[in-house]
Amino acid sequence: MSPSELQQFLEIATEAALAGGAVLEQFWGKLTQIEEKGRPGDLVTEADKAAEAAILSVLKRHLPASHAILAEESGQAGDISSPCLWAIDPLDGTTNYAHQYPFFAVSIGLLIEGKPSLGVVYNPVHQDLFRAAAGLGATLNRRPIRVSTTAALADSLLVTGFAYDRRETLDNNYAEFCHFTHLTQGVRRGGSASVDLAYIACGRLDGYWERGLSPWDMAAGVVLVEEAGGSVSAYDGTPFDIWSGRILATNGCIHGIMRDTLGKIQPLPQFAPKAAG
Repeated sequence: MSPSELQQFLEIATEAALAGGAVLEQFWGKLTQIEEKGRPGDLVTEADKAAEAAILSVLKRHLPASHAILAEESGQAGDISSPCLWAIDPLDGTTNYAHQYPFFAVSIGLLIEGKPSLGVVYNPVHQDLFRAAAGLGATLNRRPIRVSTTAALADSLLVTGFAYDRRETLDNNYAEFCHFTHLTQGVRRGGSASVDLAYIACGRLDGYWERGLSPWDMAAGVVLVEEAGGSVSAYDGTPFDIWSGRILATNGCIHGIMRDTLGKIQPLPQFAPKAAG
């Protein structure tokens, strides 16, 4: 895809993200329908659904029929094996939003031949509009951004999260959280993967790892990090797979030490799921 085409789709994604963000602003502090989608803590609200409708309305008005869409609430539209697949989270950080904790975002990413190639992340409360496209750089509110230059793990500030199945599996990220907390200036748990990745991209944070994610959580943020000069991979440093649910994203300087450390950490047995019966 040419740079001019990417720029055109970036503008469409921006229009859609701003439309979704406007809906989230309207519902902010006024929710009346908060439901669980199956697992404890996996929430959906009328704001998620209305924001997604607004986003899809914009995208369907502008996008070619050959483009497919994978959205968190409504699922897929079109063939997800299409060369161009949009991955959409209308409200990444629903639990935060439901509690009026202002760390959430609209996240819209475009995969081209399976690779995250364009992304917009928008937090309407903070009015942070992050944008990036392959080869076009990354910006925050239209100004270029770069990852941090922190080179030592001891000087770094990290961020992570915990999947909804953390009570059901020993692979729950508790040990990793404790280990990195001991080695760094701190580890934050933001509650919105797209914002975590955006904060890596603009240098507010230095490294991020998490498991149990969906493509719409990561698609936009991965482009932001890479276009801002950072590194994205699997936990073991192999190429990132957006369908794996796992990600390691850093400023590049601490990528190797985070990769090596993740490979050595053992689970905490006291948090193993209890056997049935």
